[in-house]
Amino acid sequence: MSTSTPVKPAPVSGFDRYFKISERGSTLAREVRGGFVTFFTMAYIIALNPLIIGTVKDGTGQFLGGGSAPNLAMVAACTALVAGVMSILMGVVANFPMSIAAGLGLNAFVAFGVAALPDMTWKAAMGLVVWEGILILLLVISGFRVAAFRALPGQMKTAISVGIGLFIAFIGLFDAGFSRAGAGTPVQLGIDGRLQGWPIVVFIVGFLLLLALYVRKVTGALLIAIVSATVLAIIIESIAKIGPRSVDGKPTNDRTWSLNVPAVPDQVVSTPDFSLVGQVDMFGGFAKIGVIAAALIIFSLILADFFDTMGTMTAIGAKGDLLDEDGAPHDTQKILVVDSVAAAAGGLGGVSSNTGYIESASGVGDGARTGLASVVTGVLFLFATFLAPLVEVIPHEAAAPALVFVGFLMMQEVGEINWRDIDIALPAFLTIALMPLTYSITVGIGAGTLAYLLIKIIKGKWREIPVILWIISFCFFLYFAIDPIRQIFGVN
Repeated sequence: MSTSTPVKPAPVSGFDRYFKISERGSTLAREVRGGFVTFFTMAYIIALNPLIIGTVKDGTGQFLGGGSAPNLAMVAACTALVAGVMSILMGVVANFPMSIAAGLGLNAFVAFGVAALPDMTWKAAMGLVVWEGILILLLVISGFRVAAFRALPGQMKTAISVGIGLFIAFIGLFDAGFSRAGAGTPVQLGIDGRLQGWPIVVFIVGFLLLLALYVRKVTGALLIAIVSATVLAIIIESIAKIGPRSVDGKPTNDRTWSLNVPAVPDQVVSTPDFSLVGQVDMFGGFAKIGVIAAALIIFSLILADFFDTMGTMTAIGAKGDLLDEDGAPHDTQKILVVDSVAAAAGGLGGVSSNTGYIESASGVGDGARTGLASVVTGVLFLFATFLAPLVEVIPHEAAAPALVFVGFLMMQEVGEINWRDIDIALPAFLTIALMPLTYSITVGIGAGTLAYLLIKIIKGKWREIPVILWIISFCFFLYFAIDPIRQIFGVN
């Protein structure tokens, strides 16, 4: 009896060869479809980023882009522009199905923790973001960022993937209103412990449809579910007139749409305003808040971006079977170079640091395996600069089922962890649990890494720890202790 290794199909064209479509067991149709799915699960950032950074006054009382009133359309156009260009760059250079956009959490930090500081301007704040991107790029080129990633134990990388799965599932449940903040509890089921309102019906129907399509192995299950749920949402809104969660910043009621209100748009095409691009003051931040304060801000941005991306690309790679024998994605260096450039590009584009999106796992879950999917997503972002009214049609409740389902798919990796070995089990547990519970990938990785180091020291196995892991742990210690350090130096 003889055994043979399956022969990979030969590339059918130079295009196929460049993106390794056949080599990775994919097809052109699957890559295009995966790119669409990723875009639909990420498109909310075009509406959400302006609401975060476009509605906050800087230290001089000006809104982003200048002026005494927000210009959300301009922020939305530039958000889509940078996301589109950098997603295409990720696909072409790194050939990895991870798309890029303004980082949630990072944008809030830039808005409330940087731009709002006394005398700080938005231009100076974006200058610090550019410095973050430049410095993190130098860490990549030096090889430190890749070496730091490879120093983590393989089962810790698995824990990162599982934790991110729970994290994005929680994002989906929360965005859909299935899980909400409670009056006497951190979270609860729906409103007052019950599922209420038509938007939650859209989420449930979308999830059940996705489940049925996936079980029946229907091609394009995630995309079909998102589009179908959006159509249902438009019909419901046209009849029930539910409306948005808030009007002019004031809440209406909890039974409304959480972000976008689904409706057939009156205007399909609009001319984008890219005036934010290039509005950067590279040295203003140092002059306005001091060198030490500016350096601590840049350090905080670097740490958050440094480990978020590594966790994200690992989770996406695991879902698409794109990891090497060490548990790292192929062409890790190229992925991290593009991600670092994206951080600086976000500052130059005036929309905050850009980074890899875990929502890309939804496209991978629908079959994407190459950078072509990222190119498709990027092109759609560029089109979205003109078609913002269409993007705003998709409510969170229609896209959230894909996030929850992909979270389940990523959770399946949990069986690879040895839960009876305390050396890895406790760090893995902290990594998995803290990502959704603190709403931060970085916190989960940091707590898990520090726990791993501490256990090794307590058991007298500190010699087993690579030097670079000591350095990473020290950086995480600084990350968690950043506020006491700021107080020591007199920085508010």
